[in-house]
Amino acid sequence: MLTGRHLIAGEWVDNAQKFVSSPFTGHAKTYSCGTADLIDRAVQAAEDAFMSFGWTTEAERAKLLRTIADEIDARGAEITEIGCAESGLPEMRLNGERGRTVGQLRLFADYIEKGEYLELTHDAAMPDRAPLPRPDLRLSQRPIGPVAVFGASNFPLAFSTAGGDTASALAAGCPVVVKGHEAHPGTAEIVAQAIDAAIKSCGMHQGVFSLVQGGSHEVGTALVQHPLIKAVGFTGSLAGGRALFELCTSRPEPIPFFGELGSINPNFIFPNALANRSEAIAAGWASSLCMGAGQFCTKPGIVLLVEGPDADTFIATAKDALDKTDEQPMLTDGIASAYRSGTAKIAGEPGVEELVGTTSTTRSAKPYMFVTDGDNWLANKELQEEVFGPLGIVVKLKSVEQMQEVARHIEGQLTCTIHIDAADHAEARKLMPFLERKAGRVLANGFATGVEVCGAMVHGGPYPASTNFGATSVGTMAIRRFLRPVSYQDIPLELTPGFKAEEMA
Repeated sequence: MLTGRHLIAGEWVDNAQKFVSSPFTGHAKTYSCGTADLIDRAVQAAEDAFMSFGWTTEAERAKLLRTIADEIDARGAEITEIGCAESGLPEMRLNGERGRTVGQLRLFADYIEKGEYLELTHDAAMPDRAPLPRPDLRLSQRPIGPVAVFGASNFPLAFSTAGGDTASALAAGCPVVVKGHEAHPGTAEIVAQAIDAAIKSCGMHQGVFSLVQGGSHEVGTALVQHPLIKAVGFTGSLAGGRALFELCTSRPEPIPFFGELGSINPNFIFPNALANRSEAIAAGWASSLCMGAGQFCTKPGIVLLVEGPDADTFIATAKDALDKTDEQPMLTDGIASAYRSGTAKIAGEPGVEELVGTTSTTRSAKPYMFVTDGDNWLANKELQEEVFGPLGIVVKLKSVEQMQEVARHIEGQLTCTIHIDAADHAEARKLMPFLERKAGRVLANGFATGVEVCGAMVHGGPYPASTNFGATSVGTMAIRRFLRPVSYQDIPLELTPGFKAEEMA
């Protein structure tokens, strides 16, 4: 079923430049490598498609989104098989991620049909107003144009070819050009087949979607610098995202770069919660830390608690749980290598005690657990950096007041979590203003590795968690990234998008 080719405006395109996949299991396969010429072809088609797709009705786009979801479901077994082989992720995880992917598509279909996302505003004309009359003004949110989406290594489905960035852009009326991730090119191609089938079934312009496979840095650079691209959605590393962000801002026409770049997601455990539930919280933290081999951007990498017997119980319980955790595959050889380097770096820092750790020379990994004190953690920038994988640091604080000092100094986060009992509320209330400024999502008595797809979710945060603290890449508010307000002054009603005569009566 795989061609190893790119999908450009409904046509499967081959080219001479190739790269070879590196699956966790099974045989490697040769894929066509992206180039600047192929990017230009895809973006030109997207611009052409925008002139019709941007003016489709909500009902037409909702039908497309639901049809894409149906076509993905129809290929479910095939997607799971190759997704597991390429990524090493278990079948249950891939099936669950596919459910989330089609759920996002259907959620956006329902959302745009309600029309509320347009934020329609009408200030009626006041021709007799003195000293000057007021014109008739209508405001609507409108699509911005072709959008670039980068497939993510750690989510072959939900943050890749038909993931949340693509779903929200298509819902807004923006054509999409996806740069596939080299870690799962086969998965990307099968999902692209589903999108292609849906576009043709719905009679849409075929330039609405294109997939250009990766294989070189050239393709990503060409995509974000193409003058017809109007925004970029990205989930990945801080270094890679920062480089693309700077390319976007240095263009002759700068464009928004919506990059989700990772986070250490600190957990603050307050004294009464620690005294009453230290073992339960420790077991939950160890489980969340190792979920997906720690390859979630919401992995709770740092725990902060007040030193003492209860902290010692927490540490002993977490150590026991992590010692019993089996080795898990990592997504790519490069990620596994970076994890080994990251663990070695933390282990070599002064004032750090390694309690759990087993070095692997394969593409699999076991968890690491380190312990340090609050003063050392605050003084050492290296201990505050994300290590992608199942590595956790427990920070023992001198007092609950030191939590505020830590919260004041941490960088922007996707999430911050507090573990509290009723007797902790007064102290927790003092911490909340710090956490609100530092995170896009604040949790109590849970773990951030579950990201609900709904209207109230924010998956973003102040830099370096993301490059745009006012946006989210998960939930219905994600559509706002690909819309802009347009005001229509004295424009006839039939020429004003979004407004209906019966609503204006």
